[in-house]
Amino acid sequence: MDGFKLSLLSFLPFVFVLAIAVEATGDEIGTFIVHVQPQESHVAATADDRKEWYKTFLPEDGRLVHAYHHVASGFAARLTRQELDVVSAMPGFVSAVPDQTHTLQTTHTPQFLGLSAPPPPQGKRWSSSSHGGSGAGAGVIVGVIDTGVFPDHPSFSDAGMPPPPAKWKGHCDFNGGSVCNNKLIGARTFIANATNSSSSYGERLPPVDDVGHGTHTASTAAGAAVPGAHVLGQGLGVAAGIAPHAHVAVYKVCPNESCAISDILAGVDAAIADGCDVISISIGGPSVPFHENPVAVGTFGAMEKGVFVSMAAGNAGPNVSSVINDAPWMLTVAASTMDRSIRTTVRLGNGLYFDGESLYQPNDSPSTFYPLVYAGASGKPSAEFCGNGSLDGFDVRGKIVVCEFGGGPNITRIIKGAVVQSAGGAGMILPNHFPEGYTTLAEAHVLPASHVDYVAGLAIKAYINSTANPVAQILPRGTVLGTTPAPAMAFFSSRGPSVQNPGILKPDITGPGVNVLAAWPFQVGPSSAQVYPGPTFNIISGTSMSTPHLSGVAAFIKSRHPHWSPAAIKSAIMTTADITDRSGNPILDEQRAPANFFATGAGHVNPEKAADPGLVYDIAPCDYVGYLCGLYTSQEVSVIARRPVNCSAVAAIPEHQLNYPSISVKFPRAWNSSEPVLVRRTAKNVGEVPSEYYAAVDMLDTTVTVRVFPRTLRFTGVNQEKDFTVVVWPGQGGARVVQGAVRWVSETHTPYNNG
Repeated sequence: MDGFKLSLLSFLPFVFVLAIAVEATGDEIGTFIVHVQPQESHVAATADDRKEWYKTFLPEDGRLVHAYHHVASGFAARLTRQELDVVSAMPGFVSAVPDQTHTLQTTHTPQFLGLSAPPPPQGKRWSSSSHGGSGAGAGVIVGVIDTGVFPDHPSFSDAGMPPPPAKWKGHCDFNGGSVCNNKLIGARTFIANATNSSSSYGERLPPVDDVGHGTHTASTAAGAAVPGAHVLGQGLGVAAGIAPHAHVAVYKVCPNESCAISDILAGVDAAIADGCDVISISIGGPSVPFHENPVAVGTFGAMEKGVFVSMAAGNAGPNVSSVINDAPWMLTVAASTMDRSIRTTVRLGNGLYFDGESLYQPNDSPSTFYPLVYAGASGKPSAEFCGNGSLDGFDVRGKIVVCEFGGGPNITRIIKGAVVQSAGGAGMILPNHFPEGYTTLAEAHVLPASHVDYVAGLAIKAYINSTANPVAQILPRGTVLGTTPAPAMAFFSSRGPSVQNPGILKPDITGPGVNVLAAWPFQVGPSSAQVYPGPTFNIISGTSMSTPHLSGVAAFIKSRHPHWSPAAIKSAIMTTADITDRSGNPILDEQRAPANFFATGAGHVNPEKAADPGLVYDIAPCDYVGYLCGLYTSQEVSVIARRPVNCSAVAAIPEHQLNYPSISVKFPRAWNSSEPVLVRRTAKNVGEVPSEYYAAVDMLDTTVTVRVFPRTLRFTGVNQEKDFTVVVWPGQGGARVVQGAVRWVSETHTPYNNG
């Protein structure tokens, strides 16, 4: 579709997220990210010169943690608060923020996205001009900022892969460097304390993935095709990344689920210097102003270098304004479901059936009726969540136990099953609470289990309370394809509007992020599970999983259009997105109600359409500076831009006037309803010439009036630009939030969305 989504906002409630940081006080040493800008007498000609200049700010050698060159004008260093005060008085100092930790935001999907293609014949290479999954990403380098990689996995085989582009400058930190190849072309470690004590000073430990997360995300974005992939016998098929012909470089910045921002910034800095075209970051922390967010600052630098950055929207949904990684120069990715279920079915003694999910489906799953008991009946506080010790003294031996979803970060869903098993239980039913709705997760439980939706949970608990001797079965059903509705939004996917910039619609897009199968370093499941030969995979969920899907899509587009800017690629992804599911109905949320744009962003990604959008809405780096000057002071903008900026000499660009592929307009309560808001956009033709586009407006709420001027755009050249204006009258007495779509329609680019 050639158009953009239009979201109109009136008064909106906000939920503010507070960041908690441990700062150095007095003589305690802590890590700070320090932003500095050179005076005329300290212009650094090389990276080494810049590093030496950074050291002049520090009280002694050994305090410098990372020297940044592309992502910030500054460095990370270990300082006391008193020492930082001294540094802040030195010429060239701009600002400093304490280092914090961000967290990980934790197959079938290429086919679901319309990128179905077989692997190349043995000994052959994919054609760079191939469509769909076969040649997707040819010549493009995807950098993955994560927990490292398991390099021996066949998802990183370089069979049929050409050497990396000549621009590649990275290297391989695995011993000897021979582990890397033409697929996995680079792997580096940037964890400040991950040095080998037995080696020479400064040598980093190899970027081995001890968590699994980085291996999973890297293979999702650009993994090679691996036939026979499955997890515990489920999801059997060919596992392949979205851009299987792209090269992969992995930057280990997380030793576990927590990742220091200073290390993340170092990884992004290296990815830019090494020559990555796309950077994928499935990590996030609380939303803060961009000048206080080193990752936002760093990704601004990546954008200026022409590098596309895809980031997770966060897993704090369905809370309003929970979206993170919300700067307009990054693609903010939400998570939705696929049309696949790893099904286990609960059968009650009254004859009712309820479908749920679980990866672990042993042959000895309870196929006969077992007594059914509710964990909360034990009488202990919070026993319904099946935390450690909660079932002590409660007779669950030989019974199926109902354990409530949630209970805190220390009571994972796998732990619940382990508690039931240790108490002698035969199986577990895991019902959702209302916020989780219909989203269910397939996980490697330690015993027969079924994660069921909220409605099913109510019925199961009602049955328990209705009879003196409730019984149930858990029936293994295996992998079921073609489930509906699909896609649907996941409950955990963070929602807009953005706290930092409500005038920019966030998240931007949604992609598959529920029950995603991809490479994994080690076996999953209980020790009693059947051990399958061959490579290991895992099925996990989160915006961590949807993000590399979009990174792969960006690589797919970049390989088709190597000279497109990051903003043009983002525009192509957003303006061609689907707002209907596979059945042609509106995409639903976790409650099976139509999802709004604060959940879906522009819609669900459609890669093939995104590669041929017809029109794009481009943004130059200087336009972002004008936008930032509308939000912040000159000094704050200077931190982000990494150079002195005088906002009084810059034309400020209001949020809704940034040439973004979506529009958000906020009307104050006292707004005069007869006074319209004029929103200007510039469309660039990247399709056929000559071409003619006609404006179409879709607004379901008639209290808002939208007009487009001119009604027709005529293009006679490629990359020719045309301006148009969207005029919005808010009306009176309408809904607090109204959404719709403006579409530009041509003979060759028929709109997919009917918004």
